Amino acid sequence: MSSLPAELPEPGPDTAGFWAAAADGRLLLPRCPACEIVIWYPRPFCPRCQRADVEWIEATGAGSVYSFTIVRRGTGAYQRAVPYVLAYVELDEGPRVLTNIVDTEPEAIRIGQRVTAVFDPVRPGAALIRFRPEAP
Repeated sequence: MSSLPAELPEPGPDTAGFWAAAADGRLLLPRCPACEIVIWYPRPFCPRCQRADVEWIEATGAGSVYSFTIVRRGTGAYQRAVPYVLAYVELDEGPRVLTNIVDTEPEAIRIGQRVTAVFDPVRPGAALIRFRPEAP
């Protein structure tokens, strides 16, 4: 579990499967059967072609750092968590996820660095997806 604060997710009918999988340590994402894009943030339709019958796939949870910043001055619950890394991770399946990089020194993060999903429990039955660097 990271030392970062975590807002508790409020699953809705369209995202309940995603959050249940995260609580089990799995990354479940929708994919459009027509145009084959993998969708982030999970939703019941394709944002590209508007098809409403997406299928759910288990993603690898692997990706690379697309962009990042080191936050050195936080507010609210994040005030005591600084410094921390806020990053876009490009999943191997395609979408980019806004997330945190954890379990490493912020200065060690690099663009293109390989990362893997970790599931940060925030309460029983709920976890947030964050990422940590892969072992070299």
